[in-house]
This record gives sequence, C-alpha cells and structure tokens, in this order.
Amino acid sequence: MPIKDILTILDLSGDQPAAKYALEFGRTHDAHVTGLALAFEPVVPAFAAAPMPVDYMQAAHEQAIAAANEAKKDFDELARLAAVNNGGRIAEILTGGPLDSVLVHCRPTDLVVIGQTNPDRPEPMRELLIETVLFESGVPVLLVPYIGSNAFQPKNVLVGWDGSSTATRAIHSALPVLEKADNITVLVIEKRAQTDQGQPGAEVANYLARHNMNVTVEVVTNPQTGVADAVLNQVSDNGHDLVVMGGYGHSRMREFLFGGATREILEAMTVPVLMAH
Repeated sequence: MPIKDILTILDLSGDQPAAKYALEFGRTHDAHVTGLALAFEPVVPAFAAAPMPVDYMQAAHEQAIAAANEAKKDFDELARLAAVNNGGRIAEILTGGPLDSVLVHCRPTDLVVIGQTNPDRPEPMRELLIETVLFESGVPVLLVPYIGSNAFQPKNVLVGWDGSSTATRAIHSALPVLEKADNITVLVIEKRAQTDQGQPGAEVANYLARHNMNVTVEVVTNPQTGVADAVLNQVSDNGHDLVVMGGYGHSRMREFLFGGATREILEAMTVPVLMAH
C-alpha cells in the first residue's frame, strides 16, 4: 500500500527536524503532509489551597496556543519551500492528561512522523506521546533523531527481524520505503545459534527479494553487548540511513512500557527508525 498521507507532530521550538524529514518524505512519495502542533493546557493541582487565578489560567492558555501557532507557522513556511501538498492543525491537550485528541488525528493517516526526545530542548510529554502513538494509533511511526538526518531518501536500510508478528507489521508498513532503497540488510540477533531451523532470516529475505529488492542477511549470534547496542553498532559500522523494526511493549493500567531494546534504541538512535506495533 503506497504512503499518500503523512502526519508529523511538530516541535514547539528548534529547527523542526521531524517536520523537515516528513516533508521530504512526502515529496518522495507524492504524499500529503499534515503538521500537528500541540497546545499544552496547564494543570490545576487538586491539592491547591486556593483556586488558581483566572487571569493566570487565561495567560497560560494563551501562551500554549501562541506556541502551537508559532510551530504551525514554521511548518507552513517549510511546507511552502518544499512545495509539498500540506495542511496544518492545532490540538489542545491537558498537560499530563489523556492523548485522545492527538490519536484522533493520527489514526486516519498512513504514517506518523515525530522527533526523538531532545535533552537540550525537552518537549512536554514527548516520551509518553511517542509510546501512545506507537501502541494505540494502529499506524506505523517514524522517529527522527533530534540531531536531524542527512538522508531524506533512505538507500541503505537495516531491517530488524525476529520472526514475530510485530516485526512482520513493521516490514509490511515499510514496503513503500524499502522498494525505493538500494540495499536492504536483514539483521537477525540470536542469543545462541539455531542449527535446526535453517538459515535465520532466509524466508523474509526471499520475500523481500521477490519485491525486487537487493537483500542480504546478517546474523549476530550471542552478541557481547545488548540487542540495542548490536543494532546501533550495525548502523554505525555499515552506514545505514534507516532502521525498520517492531516496537515492543505492553500496557499496564494507563502506562505503556517499552521493551528494553526498543527504549534503548530510541534513546540512542542516530538515524531515523520506522516502527510498527
């Protein structure tokens, strides 16, 4: 299925690396790109000794709307320069509250693009936002490093494969991207060698090859580092410009907990990561 509709969640400050990537991605795939700016409404503490002044709440609301409008204005200008079919929106959410008003924008699209948490310019609820969109939207998510990306058209892609349904969804979601790449490497990480199950990764490599892709398989057995470091080392050593992988986690009450490898990769990623759950 082609990618024809992209939603990018805008940063409230900085030079918008995720929006820039989404717009160039949209140009490559002839897709419409929507920029969603979030206005974070202030929280009134339940234990406050006295009601918050109305003028304070009004000023905080106006400040949140102004920041969202400024981010949307930046996106509009980037989209104009990119000459990509686009639109801008603003969603108001309660800081620390539910993200339903964000998910309603994410679900009717082909791909959500969002920036990695920037330790120098922290965004409200960014980590929770990433987790919620990944696990609740039903749409693949493309995470862009806060340092940006030099390659907007991935040509050397690393695909993480463990045979799971989650990894399968990620590959199917990424097919329009993979078909435009020059080289695909299927990475299989095994805790110990499997001698009775044939060549690891061979079946999925054959599947991708039938889509006229240039595919190789890399098997790492009993890595001396963790899974996340093994993936990141492959990226560094081989110049990959995109990682495709499943997003692993489970829900506990209202919180989403990433699998360890997923969280570590997103914290230390140096190239964009396309994930599906």
